[in-house]
Amino acid sequence: MNETSAGRIVLLTTSHRVAPGLLSWPAWQALHGADEVLCADAAHPQLPYLREAGVDVKQAAPTAEELVRACEGGRTVLVVATAEGDRPLTDGLARLAGSGRFAMPDLELLPGSYDLPGARLLDLVQVMDRIRAECPWSSRQTHKSLAKYGIEEAYELVEAIEDGDRTELREELGDVLLQVVFHARVAEEDEEEPFSVDDVAGTIVDKLIHRHPHVFGDDTAATPEEVKAHWLRTKAVEKQRDSVTEGIPLGQPGLALAAKLASRARTAGLTVPLPKGEGIGYDLLAMAVRAEASGTDPEAALRAAARAYRDAVREAETA
Repeated sequence: MNETSAGRIVLLTTSHRVAPGLLSWPAWQALHGADEVLCADAAHPQLPYLREAGVDVKQAAPTAEELVRACEGGRTVLVVATAEGDRPLTDGLARLAGSGRFAMPDLELLPGSYDLPGARLLDLVQVMDRIRAECPWSSRQTHKSLAKYGIEEAYELVEAIEDGDRTELREELGDVLLQVVFHARVAEEDEEEPFSVDDVAGTIVDKLIHRHPHVFGDDTAATPEEVKAHWLRTKAVEKQRDSVTEGIPLGQPGLALAAKLASRARTAGLTVPLPKGEGIGYDLLAMAVRAEASGTDPEAALRAAARAYRDAVREAETA
């Protein structure tokens, strides 16, 4: 049996994260050009669209040997892979090829659709939906009960950044992302003002575009300072705030709060004398304002010093 008579097998893979029917042009060409199209999954999401396009798909789960024989005479057989893949089939083909008993068809792996960047976020949303519906703990959570976890995860993210641990950073970013998706899922159930994760994403997309006219519009910004100044002006118009201090969360750590207030005042061009008072609080305020003016994050600086102090304590314990 010569090589041309052995035929051709095309294994067509598709992403479940892309809407069914949105296949590449090479995929459609292969589907219409195949002598036979097979699919083992009768509920495959692509099947209605393939049949609507005039592709005759047969429900069948051939063995590797049956598939090879179906290609004899130079025929092309295309297999629409299931979402879980067709590992038994591909393993069987590999064994046949190694046995030397068959003239093997050409085998082509053809991706019919590709995941777009961010596609795994769809998986996260689906997993969260199921957890919310089926997990006894998750199904009872509220925005208030979850609030403490958002704070904890944010601190753990900062710690991973300061440690320079890339593996830990990746995990902590995921934990922070989970909090966003979890809150959005809870919000969908609100009877008066429901919103979804798509609403959350849509809101921040609109905000980013509006606040970056130097990227998405006709404005220009040559320095980071110009970008920040425009951001603050736009934000003030959007929020219709009467003071630059509005919107600063007072519940954040004291040094960070002092630095944020100083940053807002400096960016607004205000000369604000420090309040007069005695005690460590006023001393810390003055130090935080000086640190911010010099470009130093006082909260991060204190954490670094505290880590050094922790190491010194451990050394003293082992002495």
